[in-house]
Amino acid sequence: MILPCQRALFDIPDHVCYLNCAYLSPLMKAVVEAGQQGVLRRAAPWRITAPDFFNESDSLRNLVARLIGSTADDVAIIPAVSYGIATAARNLPIARGQSILVSEEQFPSNFYPWRERAREVGAEVRIVPRPGNGDWTSSVLDALDERTAVVALPQCHWTDGGFFDLELIGKHCRERGACLVVDASQSLGALPFDVQKVQPDFLAAVAYKWLLGPYSLGFLYVSKPRQEGSPIEHSWHHRRNAENFARLVDYQDEFAAGARRFDVGERANFGLLPMAAAALRRILDWGVQDIAETIRLKTEHLTDELGEQGFESPHRRAGHFFSLRLPENVSPDLQQRLADQDIYVSVRGSSLRVTPHLYTTDRDLDRFVTALRKALP
Repeated sequence: MILPCQRALFDIPDHVCYLNCAYLSPLMKAVVEAGQQGVLRRAAPWRITAPDFFNESDSLRNLVARLIGSTADDVAIIPAVSYGIATAARNLPIARGQSILVSEEQFPSNFYPWRERAREVGAEVRIVPRPGNGDWTSSVLDALDERTAVVALPQCHWTDGGFFDLELIGKHCRERGACLVVDASQSLGALPFDVQKVQPDFLAAVAYKWLLGPYSLGFLYVSKPRQEGSPIEHSWHHRRNAENFARLVDYQDEFAAGARRFDVGERANFGLLPMAAAALRRILDWGVQDIAETIRLKTEHLTDELGEQGFESPHRRAGHFFSLRLPENVSPDLQQRLADQDIYVSVRGSSLRVTPHLYTTDRDLDRFVTALRKALP
């Protein structure tokens, strides 16, 4: 189902053409209100009880689980993807002489932890080159071999939306005995994702992009076989019976159930958690499949309009991304020139990245097309 424009739920002025959800999403009014209420609640600590340190985080786990097809026990609350990827790198078996596959120009948070881990154990990070035909999936599958210990990828490339068929890649990983780690920051909430089909070992995502939530909060899915691993920090709430504040002096060896041992310390953020929950409830109400289809029509409109002018967009890209390979003679201040007209996009690598959402109007798209035609040589 194609969803109607949802701009009224956001506080976006009419003159602002915001096509940059892959950078930072705007916040819905209900999300802002949830954060404000959370801060006011924190101002009165006598109203906060011991269960409040657990109930909101577990409610949020349930929402994330509904989004990805897991159970709440499979979800950890993290502050950033780098935290989640570091957790994965710490807990997956990688031996000397083995390799870790990443894509060319992959986002740094899903590259640096693997490089450090490879240095520690004497493994190699192998970079899959950007395919000339845009077929990332085939390029990854061609690179998989008997030395591959981990395949660490996004669902779509952050610079231009190039698409990875993770269900197929996951199948080949299992056949080869390789682990799969996914950074879904640029897709979760805008593309359907089912952990039962993809079967990653770990999946991390931030809240502040396509999940329409706050900064400094994210989520980590941990598959059942990896839930006995070692966290990168040891907090009081990682352990059994942490709900009994009076007996925290009785140190526990046993961890809390499921993926909770991988939570960040001070996870019970009374401002951020209600914001993320409000955004996730709205996304689940819309339905990710319908969100994806609605945004895809917007990016296809851009493809149709600009393709007639000879502008080239990468093949096999995710539907919620529109991107153009910039000509070498383009002005380096293109992004700023568009921003001066209240049109907001991003330049990433050699791509102009355009990422609308349900708040994007037809007028926004037409304004961008007209401005881009005038700005490019």
